[in-house]
Amino acid sequence: MSEGDRPAGARSPVEEWDRQDYAGVPDAFQRLWTPHRMVYIGGGGKPASDAEHHCPFCDVPKRSDADGLIVARGELVFAVLNLYPYNPGHLMVLPYRHIADYTDLTGAEAAEFVRFTQQAMATLRVVADPGGFNLGINQGAVGGAGIAAHLHQHVVPRWGGDMNFMPVIGQTRVLPQLLADARRMLADAWPG
Repeated sequence: MSEGDRPAGARSPVEEWDRQDYAGVPDAFQRLWTPHRMVYIGGGGKPASDAEHHCPFCDVPKRSDADGLIVARGELVFAVLNLYPYNPGHLMVLPYRHIADYTDLTGAEAAEFVRFTQQAMATLRVVADPGGFNLGINQGAVGGAGIAAHLHQHVVPRWGGDMNFMPVIGQTRVLPQLLADARRMLADAWPG
């Protein structure tokens, strides 16, 4: 279409594209703004070194349960909500001791680590009725651990259809519950 063929006031496709590049200009898309994710994307909160005094996971148990998002405390391990969850109710099980490798757990730590993982799953079943779970330890930085210096196991509840177009195409997670509310519900339902 040439300039002369365009109806009066109509914009060219290039002009139309340019106006869609600016936030707040109406178009066919809904937008969910998640600026809090920039902290995670930018590496905020990650330790400056592998030393224990730089470890956010070592700092969590020093806080109140509500402030630290702690769901349950054991003698050797604790369960905490993930600050950057994949799904609602995404927990992590961690030893109090600052160790990096699964093979560094003592026998007693390993037993309580497994028991807390089982309790996390049982509690999530009562509170949220997931259809399944992803359990995982990303061992070492090359293995995908965001904080490799402190061992942690993820317990991620899953539901049919929870991986819709939002995370796959939109690169956005939609979480229907505040972390404080999830922590309270899970802590109240935790056995023992």
